Amino acid sequence: MTRRGPLIAGIVAVVAALLLIVFLVLPKMSEVNDTKDELQAAQEQEITLQAQLRALQDAQAQAPETEQEILALEEAVPPTADLPGLFRQLQAAADRSAVDFFQFSPGTPVPDASGGFSTISSQIVVTGSYFSMQEFLYSLETLPRANKVMNVTLAPTGTGGTEQTATISTSSNRLQMQMTVEFYTTDSSAGPGSTPGPSEGTATVPPEAAAPTTTPTTTPTPTTEGA
Repeated sequence: MTRRGPLIAGIVAVVAALLLIVFLVLPKMSEVNDTKDELQAAQEQEITLQAQLRALQDAQAQAPETEQEILALEEAVPPTADLPGLFRQLQAAADRSAVDFFQFSPGTPVPDASGGFSTISSQIVVTGSYFSMQEFLYSLETLPRANKVMNVTLAPTGTGGTEQTATISTSSNRLQMQMTVEFYTTDSSAGPGSTPGPSEGTATVPPEAAAPTTTPTTTPTPTTEGA
């Protein structure tokens, strides 16, 4: 018995140590590992949030510029056909160009196959001097409303404008220019005066845009212009 006492005491001590490790040390180690994982996840989340914060701060700083770009885009391709507004822009271009005669015949908006916008194919006729024709084309190019000139026919007045002449002299009396121009709207439902988005039935055409608009700006005079 005397010899077995130390051995039993040693075994008891080893068992007690194992029990201490199992019930006290291992759970604490697991908690430490879990805490490390949570800390790493928190650090990664902090990095993500900081990146998002910088992106939001950059967006806030660029907000005024972005807003101006959006407004310019909406003016170039408005949410409705806005034919009266389009006519006013073209009339102002005709006035600046000092043309003698201006006629605008808007077509019915046709939805694009993609469904994202509608195209308004229109006819424009102007009469005036060679230089007023150049000025009108420049005004059309710089018009706030986005447009695409599909074809141009230029001929001296009196020929009906049915054939395009190869060379037009700057000293000729008066010229007539006929154009097919496309304008655009993000209203994919089509129809003058329609509201954005799908609509049922046929939209009502505004009276001021229903018929071709003819505006003589000055009375043509049979004078010969110098080059």
